[in-house]
Amino acid sequence: MPETLAALFLAHVLADYVFQPGWMVEEKSRPETLFLHFLAVALTAMVTTGQVASPAIYALALTHIMIDVIKTKALSDTVLPHLADQALHLATLGVIALLVPDLYSTGAYATLSWLPKAMLFAAGAIYVTRAGGFAVGKLMAQFGPNPIEESLDKGGSWIGLLERGLIFLLLIGQMPGGIGFLVAAKSVLRFEAAQEGKKAEWVIIGTLASFGWAVAVTLAVLFIAAQLPPLGISALND
Repeated sequence: MPETLAALFLAHVLADYVFQPGWMVEEKSRPETLFLHFLAVALTAMVTTGQVASPAIYALALTHIMIDVIKTKALSDTVLPHLADQALHLATLGVIALLVPDLYSTGAYATLSWLPKAMLFAAGAIYVTRAGGFAVGKLMAQFGPNPIEESLDKGGSWIGLLERGLIFLLLIGQMPGGIGFLVAAKSVLRFEAAQEGKKAEWVIIGTLASFGWAVAVTLAVLFIAAQLPPLGISALND
């Protein structure tokens, strides 16, 4: 079951955060766009599980599209609906993995015992960085535009992406103490920009949300990884 969950998780992050461009997100209400996304979800699941004709994959893709339709039609594009949408997608992955636990082990990659763990870490890295950027961005949007003057174009987004990626690497590499150094370094670098109350609150909220997302997702990835066969790299096997 953990192997199937890892493979489906990678398929999900690829379909939602790699092969879903901005125009597709904006036009999600159109039937042809939903069909293209259905294909992306189904094809990525086929590739990661090594299965082509399994009904579970088509059920997963159909459920994914149904969740997207409900979000698009009935919910606003704010942080809580976004998190609820992702929670439902992840819950669907868990249900499929429970109902069809041998989906991966009966697929084309069954003999590659190390591959599920590699897929899990790849999916975790994308989810920590890319998905975290969307979640934190929607959270911060409710507080209005960035109050820090003379910011680089998308500078905050890049800072968040890099810090979440570093947290992921530090926790995966069993170096959690490095996170404290990262917090201290960001505090020093942002000190002058955050002298005023509004700016300070903006930086604090964004930083805590970004760090919290990265830590929570990475801990979940490590929990699942502990159930999988080793990769063959000592630092990533414990």
